[in-house]
Amino acid sequence: MPVTDLLERNHKLYGEETALVELNPMVKDTKKTTWKEYDLVQTTSAKPYRREITWSVFDEKANRVANMLMERGIQKGDRVAILMFNCLEWLPIYFGILKTGAIAVPFNFRFDAKEIQYCADLAQVHVLFFGAEFIGRIESIQEELSRGRLLIYVGDGCPTFAESYRELVADCSSQPPLVLLEEEDDAAIYFSSGTTGFPKAILHNHESLMQAAQMEQKHHLTDRSDTFLCIPPLYHTGAKFHWMGSLCAGSRAVLLTGTTPEIILDTVSKEKCTIVWLLVPWAQDILEALDSGRVKLADYEISQWRLMHIGAQPVPPSLIKHWKEYFPSHLYDTNYGLSESTGPGCVHLGVENIHKVGAIGVPGYRWKCKIVDADGNTVPQGEVGELCVTGPGLMTCYYNDPKATKEVLKDGWLCTGDMAMQDEDGFYFLVDRKKDVIVSGGENIYPVQIENFLAGYEKVKDVAVIGLPDKRLGEITGAIVAVKEGMECSQEEIEEFCKGLPRYKRPKKVIFAEVPRNATGKIEKPALRKKYGAEHLVAQQNQG
Repeated sequence: MPVTDLLERNHKLYGEETALVELNPMVKDTKKTTWKEYDLVQTTSAKPYRREITWSVFDEKANRVANMLMERGIQKGDRVAILMFNCLEWLPIYFGILKTGAIAVPFNFRFDAKEIQYCADLAQVHVLFFGAEFIGRIESIQEELSRGRLLIYVGDGCPTFAESYRELVADCSSQPPLVLLEEEDDAAIYFSSGTTGFPKAILHNHESLMQAAQMEQKHHLTDRSDTFLCIPPLYHTGAKFHWMGSLCAGSRAVLLTGTTPEIILDTVSKEKCTIVWLLVPWAQDILEALDSGRVKLADYEISQWRLMHIGAQPVPPSLIKHWKEYFPSHLYDTNYGLSESTGPGCVHLGVENIHKVGAIGVPGYRWKCKIVDADGNTVPQGEVGELCVTGPGLMTCYYNDPKATKEVLKDGWLCTGDMAMQDEDGFYFLVDRKKDVIVSGGENIYPVQIENFLAGYEKVKDVAVIGLPDKRLGEITGAIVAVKEGMECSQEEIEEFCKGLPRYKRPKKVIFAEVPRNATGKIEKPALRKKYGAEHLVAQQNQG
């Protein structure tokens, strides 16, 4: 069953009910014109607004997109890209692409012009839908980008080098296109985060997408009374496939622009949201605002909010303990996954297992896991090794990259590159990324363990632990610490607190600075290693 069947079912059964709400409570500063500044506000509107569509309109819009693309020659297996901020047009365009049998290719909205060109070439894209925020980037490469490609602009004031989305779909049929889709048909290409170089193109079929939808609905018990609040970007598998639980259940979702505690809580209150997926920084901000008294829960109606789940990165247990102090009735879940495994959920904690906070959890619905050593042999329970997963949401391959595919897909198992261990109760704990492990004097040190410990200090807002080059030990442990607003913290305080760690795990260098995270909340450790590793080397040379 292709995932598009769920949309058509919802049209038939719940056609006049609201499917999607787009909410933008932010006002754009008209002086901000660069794409980097747009990334911060994620809007092109001069005024706040709220829009919504029903399931019937959603499906009909998707049909118009599909019929328009087919009229322009798009066939089964062709690639069609989307470069847009979250908006009410995003998902109908995505499903319109799928209905043609073509492959949907979401682009990261932080891609610069060079990365857009690279990914369009890598995925052999035939069509690119893009929004107003990206005109400058597209225009700078449009001569090469438009060769053999249709550029479709979604917004007001269509640039001369593109065609208008509104004009193209205006007269197209709203009836379903006559295209036979099977579960094994290719459906979507998602790009890896690209933190170690240019992204890889990850190919999934319709079975993967349907698995993600059914798994999300099952894990979080989503039903038609729920309203899901979606804040992260839809280009990312996390946001997309968490939303697909709403698609599976036929329930409402809100696409929100804005990540401040006030905006999130106000939206939960006014839109009656019941399920909210947060990234770690946003949860930290909410707690900090509550601790400082800047935000008061009594000002919001949040009794209907039943589930807060979190993922995309390791979650400090201290954060969840603190969260439950303010929200004692909340169900909680954490989800582990990769774009190669259709995003979140191949391992998940489960709302019934909050006593195991700190674990990433157990195998998700229809998934299997194992931990292996460097030779691919399963390690004894309790020992650290590489986490491998298999299930119906596994990627087909890295598109047009058999060498990279062979490196991570082995006998039907995905080698995740994450180091993990399994406890006596069968719960998996993430230890660290394989490439992030610090080797100091021959000792393996796992940064996530230190980060989780430091996150428990009352003055620490965020923390990243990296390896810094060292002449004698090879590497030493460095901690980049972001301090909570209005507080002061010294190196001596951090060192004193870290006496609770084994001596070899204690950071040898403490750097007070902001912790950079990408759009999905992951710490940008390559950037930190590049910046502070070089500085540390220079300092060592000067001392020598």
